[in-house]
Amino acid sequence: MLKKLVIIPTYNEVENIEKIIRISLNLPDDFHILVVDDSSPDGTYQKVKELMSEFSERLFLEIRQEKNGLGKAYIHGFKWALENQYDFIFEMDADFSHNPQDLPRLSQALENGVDIAIGSRYSQGVNVVNWPMKRVLLSYFASKYVQLITNLPVHDTTAGFVGYKKQVLEKINLDEIEFKGYGFQIEMKYKAWKKNFILQEVPIIFTDRTLGESKISNNIVKEAVLGVIKLRWKFMTGRL
Repeated sequence: MLKKLVIIPTYNEVENIEKIIRISLNLPDDFHILVVDDSSPDGTYQKVKELMSEFSERLFLEIRQEKNGLGKAYIHGFKWALENQYDFIFEMDADFSHNPQDLPRLSQALENGVDIAIGSRYSQGVNVVNWPMKRVLLSYFASKYVQLITNLPVHDTTAGFVGYKKQVLEKINLDEIEFKGYGFQIEMKYKAWKKNFILQEVPIIFTDRTLGESKISNNIVKEAVLGVIKLRWKFMTGRL
């Protein structure tokens, strides 16, 4: 039986966390969940602790003392997943921008032989709901920009709804991942591709959050724009 873990990083997601946990754990696949919480002051991790008594063998919690970026939270989760011998490891947001009902589709792609399954907004047109046009265009052209600089064969390079086989995370040196926001998502895909892992996009519909506040900042966007140039340069100079 394949062990499957969904990592959900959280900071002030008390309005969403119980519902997304219940939906995910009621899926037909036997998914487990690890919540990586950055000491949310709104009580997110307390809510997870309450639910752990109900889902004692499938729901887990790691509390980090500092809030230092989405990428660092996922790295923490990846290491935990490898230590606990999970076969498939998934990234998913807590705010329902990623539909947990799509998790079995990502899992099926991994079972069919790909190494990374990417929940893609842009592999079949633009499938985004409730975003202002300015943000849609920024995200779409950011992915096109990454493709142009890196040649990465992925339409949605900044996608954060992703499934990995454990072999990918074992092969990538997680301690050398530099970026935190969109840059982290690009760096993981780029390094995996350069190590000849197979990436496949699975079309999804991305829906902007209805509860809670967005964590996106201008610094995160700037990191992604400058980060891809740095990634490409390091590869060209043999340092990647």
